[in-house]
Amino acid sequence: MTLLLGAVAYDPKVVTIWFGFRDWLREHGLDFDFVLYSNYERQAEDLVDGRIDVAWNSPLAWLRCERLATLRGRKVTSLLMRDTDQDLTSVFVVRADSPVQTIADLKGTRLALGAVDSPQATLIPLTTLADAGLVAGQDITVERFDVGVGLHGDHIGGERDAVRAVLDGRADAAAIIDANHLGFGRDGTVPPSSLRIIGQTTRFDHCNLTVVDTAPAAEVEQLRDLLLSMSYADESVRHLLDLEGLTRWLPGRVSGYDVLNTAVDLLGFYDSAGTVTASDYRP
Repeated sequence: MTLLLGAVAYDPKVVTIWFGFRDWLREHGLDFDFVLYSNYERQAEDLVDGRIDVAWNSPLAWLRCERLATLRGRKVTSLLMRDTDQDLTSVFVVRADSPVQTIADLKGTRLALGAVDSPQATLIPLTTLADAGLVAGQDITVERFDVGVGLHGDHIGGERDAVRAVLDGRADAAAIIDANHLGFGRDGTVPPSSLRIIGQTTRFDHCNLTVVDTAPAAEVEQLRDLLLSMSYADESVRHLLDLEGLTRWLPGRVSGYDVLNTAVDLLGFYDSAGTVTASDYRP
């Protein structure tokens, strides 16, 4: 039986990654194929409805799958994660010469965020602000950069635009994931010593390989074992692991999604049944 995986095509490299993984998995005896989606919402629905067996999910898509599955009497499981998916943080940055020193000082300022559906650059940062007693639209003026809506923040263009707004003086601060803060320094988006971190979010987890309970158990087990056996020392897969941003696969966990789950409820992004309830979200 063919095990069918869904992945969202947030970047052209996704095609290279999953064709490469498919060939490697087939060479190791697993009948495997994949389909690509333009957004995570349709992928989540297809997984829970059994049209695909496994999904490479964003953290937000994982939460929606959980809610949809509960409504339908199904169960989804976090099968695997990358070693780079655990214990991440987002940071609040200001210009180096800004008088803002802490998150509390952001009251009355202009905050640049990523896309409406970005866990790391919108949802979790807004919850961090709420925990500090700051309400977006009331205590802080928010400007979102809705690049790649439907991709759940996987397209980093919104975060790049948010940072540029701070550098240009169009915003006083921005919230971006820590890895992009470092990356923007390496690629020249952020000149050396031009930005300063004033705070960070609670740690959270990112993507996971989600499996639905209608998937063929033997093939799922084989997929898990094969991916866990992948070695970065193997030249035949190292370039694929580099493209996917990991050095090894880890068993999945769900403990790192608590802060995002809180954000989804606080901001009304999904309801308890997994229905999209964010009024300004159109994937």
